[in-house]
Amino acid sequence: MIRSCSTCTTTLPASSFVEEIHILARLVKLEGIYISDTMKQAIFLHFFLGILACLSGFRVDAEDAYRYFTWEVTYGTISPLGVPQQGILINGLFPGPNVECVTNDNIIVNVINKLDEPFLITWNGIQQRKTSWQDGVLGTNCPIPPNSNWTYKFQAKDQIGTYNYFPSTKLHKAAGGFGGFNIAQRSVISIPYPQPDGEFTLLVADWYETNFKVLQQKLDSGNPLPLPDGLLINGLHQAATFTGEPGKTYKFRVSNVGIATSINFRIQGHVLKLIEVEGAHTLQETYECLDIHVGQSVAVLVTLHGSPKDYFIVASTRFTKPILTNTAILRYAGSNIAASQPLPIGPTYQIHWSMKQARTIRLNLTANAARPNPQGSFHYGTIAVARTIILANTQAKINGKLRYAVNSISYEDPATPLKLADWFNINGVFDLNTIKDKPTFGPAILGTSVIGTTLHDFVEIIFQNNETAIQSWHLDGYSSFVVGYGSGLWTPEYRKRYNLNDGIPRHTAQVYPSGWTAVMVSLDNKGMWNLRSAIWSRNYLGQQLYVRVWNNEKSLFTESDIPPNALFCGKAKPSS
Repeated sequence: MIRSCSTCTTTLPASSFVEEIHILARLVKLEGIYISDTMKQAIFLHFFLGILACLSGFRVDAEDAYRYFTWEVTYGTISPLGVPQQGILINGLFPGPNVECVTNDNIIVNVINKLDEPFLITWNGIQQRKTSWQDGVLGTNCPIPPNSNWTYKFQAKDQIGTYNYFPSTKLHKAAGGFGGFNIAQRSVISIPYPQPDGEFTLLVADWYETNFKVLQQKLDSGNPLPLPDGLLINGLHQAATFTGEPGKTYKFRVSNVGIATSINFRIQGHVLKLIEVEGAHTLQETYECLDIHVGQSVAVLVTLHGSPKDYFIVASTRFTKPILTNTAILRYAGSNIAASQPLPIGPTYQIHWSMKQARTIRLNLTANAARPNPQGSFHYGTIAVARTIILANTQAKINGKLRYAVNSISYEDPATPLKLADWFNINGVFDLNTIKDKPTFGPAILGTSVIGTTLHDFVEIIFQNNETAIQSWHLDGYSSFVVGYGSGLWTPEYRKRYNLNDGIPRHTAQVYPSGWTAVMVSLDNKGMWNLRSAIWSRNYLGQQLYVRVWNNEKSLFTESDIPPNALFCGKAKPSS
C-alpha cells in the first residue's frame, strides 16, 4: 500500500500536477499577467520539487502477516477431575491450541464442526474493528451447522495483550473448546518493562463433572446450577507444571475462562508484578495475590528469586462456600525438591478487600500500547458524556421458570441474527424500544433487547447489581474505562468519586454484590455488539443484550461489508 507523507496535504499523481500547471497558465493568460521565461521555469521547478518531496515520503508497506489455522471441533473423553466425561476438543486438544500473533496480524481460522449441534466460537476481547460479522455470537452470526465448516477472517487490529476464545453457543463452554489468544507488540513499539525471559499462558476454569447437556437441561427446566465441582489450570487438576531458570523473570498470562466463579491467583514465595490487563499496560504495582473475575485476563511478571525447588501455584474461588482450590507447580530448572505445604493464604469472601484492590489497578499513562502514542493521550475524563445508560440485573420467574433479566427484559435470541436483520432491513426481528436506558419496575418479560446508539458517542454505563452474588459484565468490540466501584444504589453524586485520569480500560468488569460499577466508552466501532453476563448460566437464561452502534453512512471507512462466506438463517435465509 502506498501512503502519502505527512507534509503533503493531498496526494496527486504526476499528471495532476501537470494539469495544475496548465490551469495556472490559463489563469495567468486570462488575467493578462505577463510571466517571463525565467518565472515559468521557476514555477515548473516549484511543482517538480513538490512532486519529489511527496515521492520521497512514499513508502511501500508489506501487508500485515497472515496466520492460518484449521480447527476440527469434536467430542472426546476427558477426565480433568478424575471422572471420565464428554469434552469438546479442538484438533484433539483440551484446552484448545493457543493463538500466538502480533498486532495487526490477519487471523484466518477454518472451524470444522464435527459436533451434533450448531457451534460458534467468540474471540473474548478481540475488538473486531469495523467487522462485528466475525464476532462469533448468535446476534451477529448464524451458527455453524453440524458436519460443516465456516472460516473466520479478522485482524488483531491495534491491539496487544492477553485474551482467550471460547464457544458462545448453548452450554458448550462448560465442556471445553476454549484456549488462549495472545497478541505480542510489534518490534517497533517499546514495552514498559524489561523483555521477559519467557512466558506462560494459564487458563483457569471452574469445572463440572456433569455433562454439559445435562447442565443445559437443568437450566431449561428452570433450576439454577450448583457450585462447580472443582477448578482446572490448563485443563488439569493438581498436575500442571511450569519450569523456569533461577534468577530469570517470566510473564504469566492468566485468564479466568470459567463459567461461574471469580478466582484468586497467587504463587507460593513469589510476588506478582502486574503489567497488563486485557490489552492495557498498567502501573506496575506488586501483589501477593490477584482477584480475576469470570471472563477477565491479566499478565504479571514473576522473578524466580527463591531457592531452587518447586513452589505451588494456587487458584481458589472467591465468594463461594465451600472454597474450591487447585494447584499447579512452578519448578526451578534442575529442582528435585517437591513443593511443600502450607499453601499461601488467599482471600475468601472479603468483598471490600477485593474492591480496594480493584481500585489500585490503573492505567500506565506514559507507556505505549499497540501504537506509538502514549496510552494517556486519550483524555477520557475531559470528554462530555452524550448518554448515560443504567443497567440493573435481576433474577426472575417467567412462566414459572428461572430467568435473568436486564432492566426487566430477559433476552431471547431470535432465529435471525440481529446483524443480518439490521444489514438487510428485515422487519420483526428486534425493536430499539424494547429495553430502556434505566431500570424499570414491574415483572420481567421475555424480549430481544437492543440499545441503539450513534457512532462516536461517548457513553457512561452504570452496572447496578442489587443481588447478593457478584456479577461480571463483558462488552464485545470495545474496552471501556472503569471509573468507579461502589456499594449500594448508584446516584449521580458518585461521579465526584470517579477516576477520570487513569482508570483501566478493559472488556470485562466485575460488579460487587449489592453494588455498582461505572464505565465510560467511546463508541467508535460500528456494528452490533453483545453486552453480556460472563457468568454463563445467567447469560444463557437472559442476562444479555446488544448495543447497535450506527450511523447512516455506508462506507468501508466505518464498517466492512458482509463477508462473502456469510451464513444465512432465519428470515435472512434465501427462499428456495
